[in-house]
Amino acid sequence: MPRRKESLINNNYYHIYSRSIANFIIFNDEKEFKRMLQILNLYSFKDFTYRYSYFINRTPNERKEIVKKLNHDKKIVSIIAYCLMPTHIHLCLKQDAENGISNFMNKILNSYSHFFNIRHKRNGPLWSSRFKNVLVKTDKQLLHLTRYFHLNPTSAGLIKNPNDWQYSSYNEYLGQTQTNICEKENLFNFSQKEYKKFVENRKDYQKQLSKIKRLLIDNYPK
Repeated sequence: MPRRKESLINNNYYHIYSRSIANFIIFNDEKEFKRMLQILNLYSFKDFTYRYSYFINRTPNERKEIVKKLNHDKKIVSIIAYCLMPTHIHLCLKQDAENGISNFMNKILNSYSHFFNIRHKRNGPLWSSRFKNVLVKTDKQLLHLTRYFHLNPTSAGLIKNPNDWQYSSYNEYLGQTQTNICEKENLFNFSQKEYKKFVENRKDYQKQLSKIKRLLIDNYPK
């Protein structure tokens, strides 16, 4: 009997996670990371009904007109925070429309797979399975989840400082980028300076936890 898909509830927040098949590297360079960020932003809008390949092949003026007409009050999801890693993605999403998260994830994962397979002349699936989701139950959990996202690249040893990673929402939280993907206003009672301290004071601790976790997994009896 096929497994019934879990119903996600409007106005709730979820940690959404999707990993590549067999830990395959799916973001190899800046172009690939930026492609996913552009897809994330555009497909969150209810009235962005184009294939991304169609959109990107329009003239700059045509693209500006399409973006200009998007209704910011009509979204299928709100992106609260994100982190793109070489083999996986973390998203914190609020569902704004019925089946919004499922529709959004289907669009972004399929769109990116299509782009990646053409670019690398490959066939077959890119993602290991349907995305995973965890309900975020409290404001405190939501805040700590954003910190977990923003420290992921340092915990993995990809960079030394979290603001050196250009493919998470951390610099947006600190007001250090022109990117405006996240809808975090009025969610957290933190100044940008306080948030930076909140995240970076935990950097070494989270890195140690990550090392212990990997050690336990690697040595767990098969």
